[in-house]
Amino acid sequence: MDALNVIRETKVISILRGVGAEQLHGVMDALYDGGVRCVEIALNSDGALKMIDKAKKDYGGRMLIGAGTVLDGAGARLAIEAGADFALSPTLSFEFIKMCLTYNVLAVPGVFTPTEALSAWQAGARLIKVFPAGSVGPSYIKGMKGPLPQLELLPVGGVTAENAADYIKAGAAAVGIGSCLVNSRNAGDADTIRAKADKLTSLLKNVPKSRT
Repeated sequence: MDALNVIRETKVISILRGVGAEQLHGVMDALYDGGVRCVEIALNSDGALKMIDKAKKDYGGRMLIGAGTVLDGAGARLAIEAGADFALSPTLSFEFIKMCLTYNVLAVPGVFTPTEALSAWQAGARLIKVFPAGSVGPSYIKGMKGPLPQLELLPVGGVTAENAADYIKAGAAAVGIGSCLVNSRNAGDADTIRAKADKLTSLLKNVPKSRT
C-alpha cells in the first residue's frame, strides 16, 4: 500500500498513546471494523516498538502502521526497523526526514509556520503535520494552502470528531485524531471505539476539500 495515497483516501490517522500491549489487538480490531485504515503508535508509549512490530505482523496489508512522536533520525530508524509504514514527528527535524527518505518511508514532520512547512517540503516531506492545529483552527489550514497549494497538510492536536470535517473542507489532506477516538480510559471498550471510528469515517468519507 502506498502510504500517502491511503492516508489521502481514508482521511484519518488514529493516534494511539498510552494504550497497553495487551489492549492493542482489541483496539486495532475495533478501529478496522470502524473503517480506520491508518494507525499511529506513539514512541513515548511503553513498549511502542514491540507494538509496531506486532501490529505490522497482524494487520500489515490491511492497515498502515505508523510511528509517532519520532524526534530524530535515530528514532526514525528504530521505528522503520520495527516495521513502520510511515513516521510522524512533532517538530521539524531534517535528520528525521532524511532517514525516512533513505528507507523510502513516508516522513511526516511537524511544523507550525508557513516557513517551516515550505522548508519541510523542500527537504522532501510530502505530507506535513501542522501541530498543534487546535490552537489556530481550520482557517489556518485554508490560509496556509492559499500561497502554498502544493503542500499536503495533516492537522494534529485539538482535532476532534466535531471539527475534523472542517479541517478537510479547509484543504487538509487528512487529520490525526488522538484521545477523542482512543484513550487509556476506553482502550478496553471495543464497542465504543468501533462506534466512534465508524461515525468519524462515515462523516469524512464524502467531505469535499476546499479548492483554495
